[in-house]
Amino acid sequence: MRDRVPAPVLFVVGGTSMYVGAALAVGLFDLLSPTSVAVLRIVGAAVVLLVWRRPGAAAWRGGRLGPAVAFGLATAGMNIAFYAAIARLPLGTAVALEFCGPVAVAGLASRRVRDVAAVVLAALGVALIADVRWSGSPSGVLWALAAAALWAAYILLGKRVASGGNGLDDMTVGFTLAAAALLPVLLLDDRAVPALAEPKVLLIGLGVGVLSSALPYVLDQVVLRRLGRARFAVLLALLPATATVVGLIGLGQVPGGLETLGIVAVVIAVGLRSRDGDGPVGRDRRATDYYGE
Repeated sequence: MRDRVPAPVLFVVGGTSMYVGAALAVGLFDLLSPTSVAVLRIVGAAVVLLVWRRPGAAAWRGGRLGPAVAFGLATAGMNIAFYAAIARLPLGTAVALEFCGPVAVAGLASRRVRDVAAVVLAALGVALIADVRWSGSPSGVLWALAAAALWAAYILLGKRVASGGNGLDDMTVGFTLAAAALLPVLLLDDRAVPALAEPKVLLIGLGVGVLSSALPYVLDQVVLRRLGRARFAVLLALLPATATVVGLIGLGQVPGGLETLGIVAVVIAVGLRSRDGDGPVGRDRRATDYYGE
């Protein structure tokens, strides 16, 4: 049945799932801090991945452990910064700003004209969005740019994890240890303990982890195996637009004119980056070259 569904449709489902999860997370901000919600997200993802993957003993020691932990912490930090951003900015705006991370990695790693143009367009998009949003929420813009920087780190660390051929297992280990390390953050949130005593909050937190992390990553694997990295990279340009639509429908967030132009510039930049030499991806490779939220 899965093979009958076109890969681009699966990709859009994964992207929509990610940002519906983000919209659910926004609903938790009245009960928990954005940081606590981000911790809940990675805990939920770690639980689901542990049940699914059940990494062997080799994944928990030796040379694989260090990169896995660094990758997990980078992912957690990226999630924390992103949730702090969407607590202050519209979802589509925050996603557009965050996408500057992978665009910058692609541009700095290449001297091709189209990659330089992608970086310039992304910078223009940031300038337009910041010009609109800076007076209202400078901290939101800074958090989104911090998420972009952490996404760049996520990409570089993720390449190392994926190169070992056990990307999903190592990702599971990294997420699990990062979740364990960050659990004390929940105890520092005065609202967390009483809120987490409510089954509804725990259920939503688990849902955010599944919708925003576990399900999109699994669908990424399906899409990558069927399309390869080159066409996958083109599809990535849909995500800032997808986030804007989810924010509009789910949260009533309507971007202004200049803000829309900034988001469009980032969308074009994501689609513009060169894909020369991209080939098919092996069975256990993650989308770490391009995807991260």
